[in-house]
Amino acid sequence: MVVSRALLLGVMPKAVVVIPCFNEAARFQAAGFEALGASGQLDVLFVDDGSTDNTGQIVDVFCAAHGSGFQALHLRSNVGKGEAVRRGVLTALERNPVIVGYADADLSAPPAEILRLLSISGASPAGVEAVIGSRVRMLGAVIDRRALRHYAGRIFATVASMLLNLPVYDTQCGVKFFRDTPSLRAALAEPFLSRWIFDVELLGRLTIGADAAARERVIEAPLRRWRDVPGSKIRPGHWPRVAVDLMRIAADFKRRKQNRGDNSSSAILS
Repeated sequence: MVVSRALLLGVMPKAVVVIPCFNEAARFQAAGFEALGASGQLDVLFVDDGSTDNTGQIVDVFCAAHGSGFQALHLRSNVGKGEAVRRGVLTALERNPVIVGYADADLSAPPAEILRLLSISGASPAGVEAVIGSRVRMLGAVIDRRALRHYAGRIFATVASMLLNLPVYDTQCGVKFFRDTPSLRAALAEPFLSRWIFDVELLGRLTIGADAAARERVIEAPLRRWRDVPGSKIRPGHWPRVAVDLMRIAADFKRRKQNRGDNSSSAILS
């Protein structure tokens, strides 16, 4: 794992957004990332997940041309989006930002929406630890999503909601922001079980076994703009693997609940 030297130096940022990248050379949107940086509201950390094209070179050239607000983390081999995000967020947390998050490299959620969710995170009441984007088709919003992906996503979200015992509408939206808290760092301490549906694991680790008040610390914010960008890494053939991952995650949540129960009992007895 190679980190640009600029990431370890400079002024502590108020917010950092992690952008996981795997073979994004053909889709890299320089103007969009420039807009994020020009806002002055956050730093951008690209995580090159062992790309086999020239994504790493493109990212490095872009960062060098646009100043210390853009940094790059290069993973030596492809580890999957979940692990790329986890390592990126952990690296960003080394600079102790107030807020850290992640967004998709294809900018399916445009820069203005990423910044709007960041502003919601910053303006949220005390105690709110996470703000997650949600692709809700409603008046006033333009959610451009293929019908098959929309309905498959609704089925998945329903199953995930039951698994998490949370009334969450959209677990898989690629824009999420978190306050730097001990619970976030604990949730990121272990690698995720799934390469693709790690969002479910992260939300579960933050809320499994928590009381009602703690669950209110995670809120959903409907996006106003989102578009389906061609070139998704997840295809219909991956759904059997996703189903297996959900079962593994369910078993992991059960273990975590039991461990929390045992720890609580030990604390009471002591």
